[in-house]
Amino acid sequence: MTLAPELKDMSPEKLLAPVLSAFWDEDRSWTLDVYKRHEGYEGLRKALAMSPDDVIAYVKESGLRGRGGAGFPTGMKWQFIPQGDGKPHYLVVNADESEPGTCKDIPLLFANPHSLIEGIVIACYAIRSSHAFIYLRGEVVPVLRRLHEAVREAYAAGLLGENILGSGLDLTLTVHAGAGAYICGEETALLDSLEGRRGQPRLRPPFPAVAGLYACPTVVNNVESIASVPAIMNRGKEWFRSMGSEKSPGFTLYSLSGHVTNPGQYEAPLGITLRQLLEMSGGMRQGHRLKFWTPGGSSTPLLTDEHLDVPLDYEGVGAAGSMLGTKALQCFDETTCVVRAVTRWTEFYAHESCGKCTPCREGTYWLVQLMRDIEAGKGQMSDLDKLNDIADNINGKAFCALGDGAASPIFSSLKHFREEYEQHITGRGCPFDPAKSTAWADRTEVHA
Repeated sequence: MTLAPELKDMSPEKLLAPVLSAFWDEDRSWTLDVYKRHEGYEGLRKALAMSPDDVIAYVKESGLRGRGGAGFPTGMKWQFIPQGDGKPHYLVVNADESEPGTCKDIPLLFANPHSLIEGIVIACYAIRSSHAFIYLRGEVVPVLRRLHEAVREAYAAGLLGENILGSGLDLTLTVHAGAGAYICGEETALLDSLEGRRGQPRLRPPFPAVAGLYACPTVVNNVESIASVPAIMNRGKEWFRSMGSEKSPGFTLYSLSGHVTNPGQYEAPLGITLRQLLEMSGGMRQGHRLKFWTPGGSSTPLLTDEHLDVPLDYEGVGAAGSMLGTKALQCFDETTCVVRAVTRWTEFYAHESCGKCTPCREGTYWLVQLMRDIEAGKGQMSDLDKLNDIADNINGKAFCALGDGAASPIFSSLKHFREEYEQHITGRGCPFDPAKSTAWADRTEVHA
């Protein structure tokens, strides 16, 4: 898989496509006044001039794919909602961002919450919903406060509530703070939590589009997916399709973190490569090289420096054996112990397992025991095959995707770095110094 020709020869500056992040650095960027100065709510006006079905078709034709992980077409998801069924319809925005390495929705909500609110109104008009919910991770209190203030501004300006912009559309928007469970990022567990029950995945079918929140038709979308809709409605589907690749069009936020000179959010067309993003961000920290990285957070199979030129779109990353996921590009240099990193991720998944299904509840526990033993030099060669077997018993057999996410780092690290696992066993301990992989390690040596 090669990079799209139109992206290959572009300069770093031209590769960036700031839309959602275009004015994050402006003073009080989160306010309604600043948002309106940047054509805010113009997309809503254009959407309200169309029929709801035409809005769904327009978003579908734009090619917008979900930005929360799997990349399912957004317009198609809206289309699944049955019409004329006499039931209330709901839109639920998944803002429970909590995967290790994933950090795009929270900055977006902090700097530009009105892009989400405008997208919510458009989506609710399209699916004939009069009540929407934002399920936000409860620990991010500053974002929660800012979101509440943005919703208050929208109500005061007649952009929420009754008869929005004289269109006859009535919409109530509820901001709900979750209690901090990773499992509630899974859409059906989120719905159970929103209904006041323990957050655990539901058996499907029925799917949320048929029986979701309060057993009514429900669309569950990611923050970035909904926040991208206003720009599409305002600037046009052709404009959106002029970026990215044919099957993965448009712009998106790439979260660059780890041993990178300038980590942060880089908004660019889908199909850009990690090599190009690193060139823009100053590369890996001085004197070090890339060893391994995740294309979409800790639940996606890790890749190595051999994959620097893989197009970062859904098809390109899939062909390389991983998933684009949330575009959380965690980059680790040669000072990092793969076994140590995978152990920490595995501990996270074991801790966050809801315990509803046996493969995940028991499997993640035993993965942690084996990984800890190997990291401490107490493992045996047979443990490597045992790791693979346990991961295989979880992958595709758990109640939800958390089990698959726990298995991914195991499979991919054994595939690319089996020798490193073996070194821990034969050497009776970890050959790496954890202090050298810290962000301040080189500065400490300079001042010593």
